[in-house]
Amino acid sequence: QVQLVESGGGLVQAGGSLRLSCAASGRTFRFSPMGWFRQPPGKEREFVSAITWTGNIYYADSVKGRFTISRDNAGNTVYLQMNSLKPEDTAVYYCGAGRGGPPNWDFDYWGQGIQVTVSS
Repeated sequence: QVQLVESGGGLVQAGGSLRLSCAASGRTFRFSPMGWFRQPPGKEREFVSAITWTGNIYYADSVKGRFTISRDNAGNTVYLQMNSLKPEDTAVYYCGAGRGGPPNWDFDYWGQGIQVTVSS
């Protein structure tokens, strides 16, 4: 059973930081892309960031300069460092992995999501 589990979410004030982690089990994603989507309340799910196994990195315009994506060498974990958080970053964040590519990043596997709330 392949599973992706997010952690590190929570409540933070505007301007603060959070670091999300997503741990994979059941298989390695060593040679697959991994990334993050988010779904703000009342809105559709949107792309946030992705990183390929070769090191190519993609960011949504809304998070460029504030968020940083990274991964371990074995493809077991993907991270999202979120700095200078804004209230509009409030969303359920989902990690994904396996195949996929720009612009839609239709990953094969998804986590259950984790809440990030940024207060003003």
